[in-house]
Amino acid sequence: MKKILVIGMGKVGSLVGVLLSKRFEVTGLDKNSPATEVGFPTLKGDVTDRALLEKLIPDFDAVVSCMPYNLNLAIAETAYQTGKHYFDLTEDVPTTTAIREMAARGSRAVLAPQCGLAPGFIGIVGADLANRFTRLRDIELRVGALPKYPNGLLGYSFTWSPAGVINEYINDCEVIHNGKVKLVPALDGLETINIEGMEFEAFSTSGGLGTMCETYEGKVDTLNYKTIRYPGHGKLMRFLLYELILKDRRELIEEILTEAKPPVQEDVVYVYAVVEGWKNDRIEREEFYRAYSPIKIDGKHWRAISWTTAASIVAVVELVADGKLPQTGFIKQEDISLADLLATTTGQYFS
Repeated sequence: MKKILVIGMGKVGSLVGVLLSKRFEVTGLDKNSPATEVGFPTLKGDVTDRALLEKLIPDFDAVVSCMPYNLNLAIAETAYQTGKHYFDLTEDVPTTTAIREMAARGSRAVLAPQCGLAPGFIGIVGADLANRFTRLRDIELRVGALPKYPNGLLGYSFTWSPAGVINEYINDCEVIHNGKVKLVPALDGLETINIEGMEFEAFSTSGGLGTMCETYEGKVDTLNYKTIRYPGHGKLMRFLLYELILKDRRELIEEILTEAKPPVQEDVVYVYAVVEGWKNDRIEREEFYRAYSPIKIDGKHWRAISWTTAASIVAVVELVADGKLPQTGFIKQEDISLADLLATTTGQYFS
């Protein structure tokens, strides 16, 4: 793998390109200029133009999509048809299902969606903890990308794709409950979490588990993913989406929330995983907790959500390039070794 096309030159996509360009020949593609200065060539073009994708993608060994979930499928299909490795950040379950169906028909290269933070890194962490047990009982995964200094009733800032956030808040969530795979509504399952003396809430959101319900069905009593927010956020989002019926006006609520809660520079990403089970005949509990803050890369300030997301997908690309992962077919995030990921050049940022 030498030449990589990165589609989407927003904050995350620009950083993905910067990190990949330390090792690979990178070209960016977007209809707009990159969100920040990058040291690799970029092309201007509309990714909804299928003919453009069919013209460009064959010239590369791999394509990394950093586009909103609703634009990924055409990119994935073109990569599949031309036998090129494909990676994305989607949290959208139907998109992932369609990509898996492609892989099931036989693929000449890797198809690896869901390579972000959640789904993605959190599933790798959860599987690493689960592998330490003889028999499992519960796997509970929690992630929150939050402003470090919240204000207002929502206590939130859209440092990530508003379309993706709203999608997670509306679509049903796959879980394992009482040993059976079920669907539960997003924004339900509200719980209180205390982290280092601070109180947060967490509730179910869609897509965070990726393919883990399939992987762990019949092996656990409980498996779920919840998003961490400051207290009161979930109640207000339920009011907006369901009492005001804005769930049927996605573009409108995305516009309202983006205008009301613009990105902040100082954010924090919480990653928290808990696994309970038996090690031989002894019941035990293993935990993983990290709070990731903004960092500087090549002298530039990068928000926590930007670098954790970018580092997750770039590390997976490195593992495929190094032959540490399969070279064809669909890759589940939970099949990726946490130790291998942290040992990559980019994965070391998590340490």
